[in-house]
Amino acid sequence: MARIDLPEGNDEELIRAFGLAPSLALGAAAFSEAVYSNSGLPVRLREIVRMRIAQLNQCDI
Repeated sequence: MARIDLPEGNDEELIRAFGLAPSLALGAAAFSEAVYSNSGLPVRLREIVRMRIAQLNQCDI
């Protein structure tokens, strides 16, 4: 659940959030691509780290 007010709609929260600042979506996509394509970590370890970070940020996994 987003911690900011998002526009109403049926799209996923992420889509509605980036709709507020579409230029940020390009940067976020490039960052995500770099992390997933150029990571030296095995996939399973990367996912464990991702889940732990989400847990620390009190995000639903």
